[in-house]
Amino acid sequence: MDIFFLIIGLLLCIIGLIGSFIPIIPGPITSWLGLLILHFTSSVEFDYSFLAATFIISITVFLLDLIIPLIGLKKLGGTNKGIIGAGIGLFIGFFLGPIGIIIGPFIGAVSGELINGLELKKAIKASIGTFVGILAGAIMKFFVSFIFFTIYLKETFSIFF
Repeated sequence: MDIFFLIIGLLLCIIGLIGSFIPIIPGPITSWLGLLILHFTSSVEFDYSFLAATFIISITVFLLDLIIPLIGLKKLGGTNKGIIGAGIGLFIGFFLGPIGIIIGPFIGAVSGELINGLELKKAIKASIGTFVGILAGAIMKFFVSFIFFTIYLKETFSIFF
């Protein structure tokens, strides 16, 4: 049963890393679930305060990821259609590789703002705020998910070595 938990925990941590760049998957929460599954093995037992602290961190990052792009969007005069466009652009861009992940949200935000009726100059300005917010959120999510993944690997290697 431990092997099953180890595999599921590893998959959740990897999906969490990927989820840092895909808007649909809550990366840090998914990675945290990998740590929680690892806790249920007979070989690794995390302290409950550690699990609570990492859970709070993952929820906080999840919420900040929702708020930061909105702050960037509003600060530079954007609308909600810009953020929706940026999210769609990020999702499509993921399938186009690293360049798509960078350019997709920007093009999506500009498109959303143009659909909303903003002139091109204002749409680009607002899109920069959205883009910076989404990029900051993705980096933040990846950082936390990577730390959780590293903790998972450290604890798993201690089982075998």
